[in-house]
Amino acid sequence: MKYNRIRDLREDKDLNQTQIAKMLGMSQTGYSKYETGENDIPTAVLIQLAKFYNTSIDYLLGETDDPRRYRN
Repeated sequence: MKYNRIRDLREDKDLNQTQIAKMLGMSQTGYSKYETGENDIPTAVLIQLAKFYNTSIDYLLGETDDPRRYRN
C-alpha cells in the first residue's frame, strides 16, 4: 500500500522529506519508505502526522476522503 496522502499533504505544505523526517526524529530514507509503502507507518508516527497536518488517521490511511479531524 502506498501512502499517497502523506506525500500529497507534505507537498501541499511545500515541505521536503528531510524536513518531515526531522520533525519525526528519523532519517529521510526511513520516512521515504513510508511514502512509497515499503514500510508500514507505526501508529505513533501516524498520530504525529495527523496532528501535524490537522487531519485524521483514517484520512492518512485512505479510509475516508474527509480530511477533517474527528472531535469528541
